Amino acid sequence: MNDLIPVAIFVSILFVIELIYYGLSSVKRADKRKVRSRLKNIGKETKDEEPLEILRARPMSSIPWLGKILRFAPGIQQLESLLIKANMNISPGFFILSSILLGMVGYQLSNLHLTGKTMPFFTGLFVACIPLLYVRYRKARRMDKFQHQLPDALELVARNLRAGHAFSSGLKMVGEEFEDPIGPEFERTQDEINYGISVPEALKNLTKRVDCEDLKFFVVAVNIQRDTGGNLAEIIDSMSRVIRERFKLHGKIRVLSAEGKFSAVILCLLPFLMALVVYFLNPTMIMTLHEDPLGRMLTFSALVLMALGIVFIKKMVQIRV
Repeated sequence: MNDLIPVAIFVSILFVIELIYYGLSSVKRADKRKVRSRLKNIGKETKDEEPLEILRARPMSSIPWLGKILRFAPGIQQLESLLIKANMNISPGFFILSSILLGMVGYQLSNLHLTGKTMPFFTGLFVACIPLLYVRYRKARRMDKFQHQLPDALELVARNLRAGHAFSSGLKMVGEEFEDPIGPEFERTQDEINYGISVPEALKNLTKRVDCEDLKFFVVAVNIQRDTGGNLAEIIDSMSRVIRERFKLHGKIRVLSAEGKFSAVILCLLPFLMALVVYFLNPTMIMTLHEDPLGRMLTFSALVLMALGIVFIKKMVQIRV
């Protein structure tokens, strides 16, 4: 086990050097890359049979060899979509390198203070997953904020349509009046329409950047209205009222399920609090769970069962409306 420590230190130093190189190249060459990409696009003729598409290029990594590897890696598209929805202005390559580096640091630190082979490994694995958990948390908060902004934005679009303005003008007004996330997202959709993308295609791109079921209903309603006709302002107003009523129902359900959530929190914290109390009263009893192989197996089994219990309790108290 001790022979692996120099190898791990060498790999950690290598990743640190790569991260430093990535940071310096991103700061110094960002403007040059933008100018170079714009110059390359000048003079290019677009074929009529190719669909017009205005998408911001997001490289997999500023490190060439890593970008080529990640381009064919499984799940990299899902990771890139997650970063976009979380509004994280970083590449998947930087995210993966940061996670690996944190995992190695966590493994090395736990290896210095913990005995055995399994605990340092699981500690490093947990530390490596912290960036992913943070990105998922940030994405969930951003999507929740978008969903709460959507009824007001739809009402503004409906009032704009009643005033005689075009649908794209309503999107522009939402982009100017609302803050992130719905303001910049609608403004980007309006820019895509101005640059030549059709309204259905621009709205489809919006649904790819935002994970919101109500937004998908709005896009479907707009596309159907464009094909069949009808009062779009009235349709959007009805959708806004339905979303608001659903928020009210969701609030009632959250109040009714608060007792179950509080019970779940108590049940999850109680074993750890009891272990802490027993550690101060009789440290030998708790250390047996760490030093004895049977104790470690029982501890791991208990943690797995607790994780399963948390999943089941969450499914029971979480009601989707």
